Amino acid sequence: MSEPKSPTPTPGDTYKGWLFKWTNYIKGYQRRWFVLSNGLLSYYRTQAEMGHTCRGTINLATANIVVEDSCNFVISNGGAQTYHLKASSEVERQRWITALELAKAKAVRMQDESDDSGDDFSAVPPTSGQGGGCRNPEIQSTLRTLSSKVDDLTTCNDLIVKHGSALQRSLSELEGIRAGVDMGEKIRQVTERATLFRITSNAMINTCRDFLSLAQTHSKRWQKALQTEKDQRIRLEETLEQLAKQHNHLERAFRGATVLPPSLSSLTLGSKGGVSGKGDASDEDDDNEFFDAMEDPAEFITVPADPKYHRRSGSSVSGISSSEIGMDDQSINFDEVSLASNPESPQPLELEPVRQRRTRIPDKPNYYLNLWSIMKNCIGKELSKIPMPVNFNEPLSMLQRLSEDLEYYELLDKAAKCHSSLEQMCYVAAFTVSSYSTTVHRTGKPFNPLLGETFELDRLSECGYRSLCEQVSHHPPAAAHHAFSEKGWTLRQEITLASKFRGKYLSVMPLGSIHCIFDKSNNHYSWKKVTTTVHNIIVGKLWLDQSGEIDVVNHKTGDRCHLKFTPYSYFSRDVPRKVTGVVTDKDGKARYVLSGTWDEKMEFSRVMQSSRGENGAEGKQRTVYQTLKAKEIWRKNPLPEGAETMYYFSSLALTLNEPEEGVAPTDSRLRPDQRLMEEGRWDEANAEKQRLEEKQRSTRREREREAVKAASSPEEGAHPDNYQAMWFEKINDAVSRETLHVYKGGYWEAKDQGSWEMCPDIF
Repeated sequence: MSEPKSPTPTPGDTYKGWLFKWTNYIKGYQRRWFVLSNGLLSYYRTQAEMGHTCRGTINLATANIVVEDSCNFVISNGGAQTYHLKASSEVERQRWITALELAKAKAVRMQDESDDSGDDFSAVPPTSGQGGGCRNPEIQSTLRTLSSKVDDLTTCNDLIVKHGSALQRSLSELEGIRAGVDMGEKIRQVTERATLFRITSNAMINTCRDFLSLAQTHSKRWQKALQTEKDQRIRLEETLEQLAKQHNHLERAFRGATVLPPSLSSLTLGSKGGVSGKGDASDEDDDNEFFDAMEDPAEFITVPADPKYHRRSGSSVSGISSSEIGMDDQSINFDEVSLASNPESPQPLELEPVRQRRTRIPDKPNYYLNLWSIMKNCIGKELSKIPMPVNFNEPLSMLQRLSEDLEYYELLDKAAKCHSSLEQMCYVAAFTVSSYSTTVHRTGKPFNPLLGETFELDRLSECGYRSLCEQVSHHPPAAAHHAFSEKGWTLRQEITLASKFRGKYLSVMPLGSIHCIFDKSNNHYSWKKVTTTVHNIIVGKLWLDQSGEIDVVNHKTGDRCHLKFTPYSYFSRDVPRKVTGVVTDKDGKARYVLSGTWDEKMEFSRVMQSSRGENGAEGKQRTVYQTLKAKEIWRKNPLPEGAETMYYFSSLALTLNEPEEGVAPTDSRLRPDQRLMEEGRWDEANAEKQRLEEKQRSTRREREREAVKAASSPEEGAHPDNYQAMWFEKINDAVSRETLHVYKGGYWEAKDQGSWEMCPDIF
């Protein structure tokens, strides 16, 4: 995952940013917010905790800072506290190391100042024409005077305490005697001791006045000296940061030089009017990157490049025509401009009166239920066959979760406008990754749909598309999905979930393919989903991970995109939830590379050259791709405010179960147990869930009895379960050669007419 980029260390006492901190062997590295201030390094789970809950603090004055590798480093104060930290990149690690070293040096200096005597004073830096601060006669004299005044104050304080106690004792004795011969003597003693107390108090006041006057006299000079020190520290920070940048660029340039052939390292292009790269170009030019192929973990190496390299025309680079280069430039510019500025985009429709969707649902109740007490007897079983209370659900059905794949439908809208099938492949690949972004915090299990249950998502007036899902099979559970857009694309899928509980974790393996067809080009894409794993079932906080590989195939042109979802590892130096991909044409030649994380963003860049580099860690030879500067193709929308109390639903998910008029009587919005759970009435929801499941079992037994009767008759074609889906029909797809359910039509016409007599009674 690409973490939010921390700011460059700035002249000041505070440095903040995200780092990954090692917690334990169960949870591994966890993302934490670190704050470096006044020589103390503190961390919090989130930025919101800074005001009330600090998870830990380490004093840098006594700490050791050790760099382990390119991203990892350790901070320890001698055994009591040890932080194993990991930055998102080598540059980020260097920024933190620079800030930590500066803070440590300052903390040590401040500690020395507080511990040492005046003779060791070193906080004030030497000024022009003077020696070191510790040898400055004026400073030494001032410190001795101040020290003398402090001693006087201490002596006065002791005398005040002594005379005050004697005065109090005399007053107590005076109260206890009667008027007589001794009265005059006692009054004389009290008067004498009161006079001593007044004299001592006056001396204390005069000494304090002298100390304050002396401090004020020298305060301006000290402030000026302190400002000089701050200015020097600022210049030192800037110098160290510049050195760190130069060091990093030199390292990367050296690594690039070791894997590039001479012809490529010189960036000499063998074409008409060839252009040679400038070997002494600025280190700040990031337009060229080198990307390792999929057989080893991906790496990006930035090298200097001639700016003309990206604006050439009339020549050919690596077999790519100049027309394709120009087309790519246009597409990248289009990607950088928001859809709101495009006259063909759906955004202007927002000016029309449209329905205001809800932005909140009732907060999730804090009910406790021991998951292990339910799951311990279900190890090895199919998840769909485990009777689960709603306490572990979220108030959405699996059909609604499938519809959430359309959260980033704009990617398909952009893909429909692409003239290049390779560029279109990049948008389709980004769309496949974006469908997982809503799952990062969603540990709740969606409701298993009842057989015949449907869900419509009509966003034609707002977003230009309509979507319909139907549960077409119960065992195994299978759902069919069909969506079409006015922008010229159709999406269909049939997903069967195979899930196994393994004790410590739960694996969900989606079976089936997803198909996307574009009307204008007739390009037909298909791909499959990766495995979802829910960790810490027994102990710890539940968390999700996506892992596996996806091949997105264009069946018309033969283009492919191979995406790799890297599984989370406690000891990996990669960012969590990392996704990398390579787009190849029908000849297997790499044309684009993609990189990012499935929970934040994806970037793509065009491949201009490729070569075989050095062997990787496993002995495999890596491919080095020379690419144009990466462009962001997709970024996750922020979660709505208060999402942590609303099952971490996205803005779209909050609207999926919102009641709507005119939907089919089988729509998930009308499911009573799901509605009761959303309202926080979980006990009633559990009872209603059992009623619905028993009703479904009774209906299935009745259907099987009818199938047996039909089998005993001379009619042929009988089947033990002759259930037929209402809106989808099973066909053999000619392109993918798979048997799947496709939309046969009729639903939206029935909705327009309000005619739902054919729908079964499932609720």
